[in-house]
This record gives sequence, C-alpha cells and structure tokens, in this order.
Amino acid sequence: MKKLATAATEKALELRARLKKKKPSFARHESWRYKRVKESWRRPRGLDNKMRRKIKGWPPTVSVGYRGPKAARGLHPSGCKEVLVHNTEELKKIDPKTQAIKIAHTVGKRKRAKILMEAKKKKITILNLKEVKETVEEEKELPEEKKEEEKLEEEKVEEVAETEKPEQKQKKKRKGRARKQ
Repeated sequence: MKKLATAATEKALELRARLKKKKPSFARHESWRYKRVKESWRRPRGLDNKMRRKIKGWPPTVSVGYRGPKAARGLHPSGCKEVLVHNTEELKKIDPKTQAIKIAHTVGKRKRAKILMEAKKKKITILNLKEVKETVEEEKELPEEKKEEEKLEEEKVEEVAETEKPEQKQKKKRKGRARKQ
C-alpha cells in the first residue's frame, strides 16, 4: 500500500496504535457471570451498578479518555480516508491522494470487476483488494466451466423431454377412452 499520510497524520497514526495496545477490551456488565449476557458493550445504567460508579475492582467503562488523536480518527492505518463504493460512478468523486476505497459487500462479481478496472485506471487504492482478486480469478475460470455445464444440462433436458412426451400423450389418450366408455 502507498504511504499517503503526511508527517502529522503519520505521527497521529503511530500514537493511535500505541494507545490501542493500552486500551482494555470493554465487556458488558456481568457478561463473565452469565452465558445469556453477551460480551458486546452496553452502558451500565443501574442505580447501584458498580461499573457505572467506577468502584475499585470492577472492569473499566467506556469513556472519552480512551479516544484516539483527532488527526487519526476515521483514517485507515495506511493514512487514507476510507470510502465505501457501490458502483463505478462513485469513483469519480474520489481523490486518489487522500482517499482509498472499500468495495461494498453487496456488490456482485461483475460490478466488482468493473470497479476494479476503473480504480486501476485512476490509480485509486483498494483496501479490500484480496476479495476482488479472488472474484476476478473466479470469473476467468467460470466461462469455460459454465459452457460445459450448460451443454450437459441441455443434453439432459433433451433426453428428459423425449422420454416424457410419449408417456404424456398416452395418459391423455387413456383418460379420453375412460370417459367415452
């Protein structure tokens, strides 16, 4: 990945990385006690809640003091701002010097490949490139396999159609005979 950050943002990114190591993983109140209570953070709100009151011996709660430096907020570790992209038109609004793209997970293979090609032309950094590479490789392999599979399916359909037609006609004739009699 390219180094897109200035000296100030690089310093802020390093500081954020150091602070992140010291920051505790905040757990929901008494999630360690009950299986039914998940670990994902929820603010303690009870009147007598020990975590809310910051009593000694209880885990730390989320607070402003753990926040990272302002210059590094919302930035990717590479130093560029992340932008979520859904189609090729959104690439026109992106500044390759300060922004990098992430292709949305809802985008299909065909559109993903188009976005990849446009981004390469404009020299835009793609943050989830690994996924894109896999899809492009799959697309190259798929047409040959699809052709073979389609041929096999067509043959099966023809065989089934040939065998079913005479039986269907016979059944209709039988029904007609039964009614006439």
